[in-house]
Amino acid sequence: MMTLLIGTNRPDSNSRKVARRLEEIYAELKVPLKVIDLATLPPEIFHPSSYETKPASFQPFADAVLAASGLVVVSPEYNGGIPGVLKYFIDMLKFPESFEKRPVCFIGVAAGIWGALRPVEQLQQIFGYRNAFIFPERVFLPKVHELLDAQGRLMDADVVKRLTKQAGGFVEFVTRLRGGKLS
Repeated sequence: MMTLLIGTNRPDSNSRKVARRLEEIYAELKVPLKVIDLATLPPEIFHPSSYETKPASFQPFADAVLAASGLVVVSPEYNGGIPGVLKYFIDMLKFPESFEKRPVCFIGVAAGIWGALRPVEQLQQIFGYRNAFIFPERVFLPKVHELLDAQGRLMDADVVKRLTKQAGGFVEFVTRLRGGKLS
């Protein structure tokens, strides 16, 4: 099963809107997809004692990463970098097994003209350090607010085509790395 990680806890974020479209794309590819939405992290995970002893309520999040055949990360750009909650989430996961040899791909979402290039590059460094297998085809969505309709749906045909191409390529990448199967 693939896992989709929404890299922000901001309510009604553009990353979440893009993730909804990704869910549809993976469904069209008939690939099961588990969604991890950082907006649903349990509040007790933010207590300083969580570094030493993870609360039981965090276990489903950690398990979803450990069970992932591949991890699709949608990250917005906050002040030229990844959201603090995304870095914190990564830091709370088990080392090294959470990302060791786990295929991962990235989608960057930003209001600016670079489409979250900097946060995606930061994530590539972090996941590279953690020995993940990084899929080289990244997708950047600059001026994302201009790509969404009034209901918040990603409608730009060229962007949907790029996301679909990335998803298909990532499924093939994961399948090859996993010896012909996604699970």
